[in-house]
Amino acid sequence: MLSLAAMVSLTVATAQNDLKKTSGFAVQFTLNDFKTPISLRSGGAAAAIGDKDWNKVEEMSPGIALSYLQGLSDHIDFAGTLSGSFSNVPVPNKPVNSNRYLLLEAAATANLKLLTDDYFFTPFLTLGAGASKFRGYFSAFIPVGVGLQFNLGPESFLLINSQYRIPVTDNGAYNLYHAIGFAQTMERKEPQIAAAPPLPVVLDRDNDGVPDVTDKCPDVPGLANLMGCPDKDGDGIADGEDKCPDVAGIAKYGGCPIPDTDGDGINDENDKCPTVKGVARYQGCPIPDQDNDGVNDEEDKCPTRPGPVSNQGCPEISKEVVEKINIAAKNVFFSTGSSKLLAKSNKSLDEVINLLSADQSLKLAIDGHTDNTGNAEKNQILSEARANSVKAYLVSKGVDESRLTATGYGIDKPVADNKTAAGRAQNRRVEITASNF
Repeated sequence: MLSLAAMVSLTVATAQNDLKKTSGFAVQFTLNDFKTPISLRSGGAAAAIGDKDWNKVEEMSPGIALSYLQGLSDHIDFAGTLSGSFSNVPVPNKPVNSNRYLLLEAAATANLKLLTDDYFFTPFLTLGAGASKFRGYFSAFIPVGVGLQFNLGPESFLLINSQYRIPVTDNGAYNLYHAIGFAQTMERKEPQIAAAPPLPVVLDRDNDGVPDVTDKCPDVPGLANLMGCPDKDGDGIADGEDKCPDVAGIAKYGGCPIPDTDGDGINDENDKCPTVKGVARYQGCPIPDQDNDGVNDEEDKCPTRPGPVSNQGCPEISKEVVEKINIAAKNVFFSTGSSKLLAKSNKSLDEVINLLSADQSLKLAIDGHTDNTGNAEKNQILSEARANSVKAYLVSKGVDESRLTATGYGIDKPVADNKTAAGRAQNRRVEITASNF
């Protein structure tokens, strides 16, 4: 029931912490029902419902009640009630009389509220003690019941209550008591709050929000976390203690950036060679030069063998070897119009093989060329075939094929005039170029 009430009720705004009801009064219209309890007690509730033996409103006894209300706590209210109605009370063991007489009742009850008074809708339970006077008969009873309280505004309430009154003396009768009315309580007094003492005057000459008494730089606006001192570069180090006040740095270096001694763009803390310019991929060190030939390993075709820059870091091939290879190339002969090597070429090619055996770093580029006689496409094919014939001969003599390349250029690279027989003879050639990379 409590959860249902919380869902459907609306909260009335209040700024007070004490929600205990102040004293007040209520005027209520009442109805007394003596017939229904007789039916309930004789046949039970189920029988009474089945027989439709509940007393009708017009058959109940109307009356008026006056109540005094006082909150005992946020959830408990005291109610002292005086009520009167003209009723026909069935007094036990007394003659039945159909006339109605004045019934006076007084009751003291506690209303246990499931919610506090700042809710619009507040259900409550009732329990207490009471006494009545009817035609000279006095009796006592215990009222138990349920009710609803509606908050209508400042200290105003609508109260609806139903009680089952249980007699505790011989002259009493069981009855149902229903009441609806309005209550008005006294206005709550707002607590008096003592005026705060005036705040002391705080001097702050530079208006930076840091009092002069704690400001290390009272005449220059600064930051609270730096005791009122400025920090132009925003590195968290006050300008007065910052060796580089215009450049953000770190405390380790007195407010200056991490140094870069060699000026290679890599600070000394990350530079493995802080005094020698280098590159990031080698953590600030120069690109290595294993053979110390002045050509770094990334550009050196022979990184483990010293050689000049002119030969891409590889050792230079002697003029004697170059000359021998050139002479051998001029003594390579083929059958006319064919890629078949003539036997008189073998001696020259064998000398080339000896040179390759003596220096394992040597590599050869074998290029075939023709004159412009005949079809250019066929000349291209012939030049490639002749270059490959030379390569095949060398491989057959034990030269590793990976050290050789064969290319045909056909008629594209003449060295003499193709208009003369002598020029065409020069253009029909094989060139062999040695390298060691």
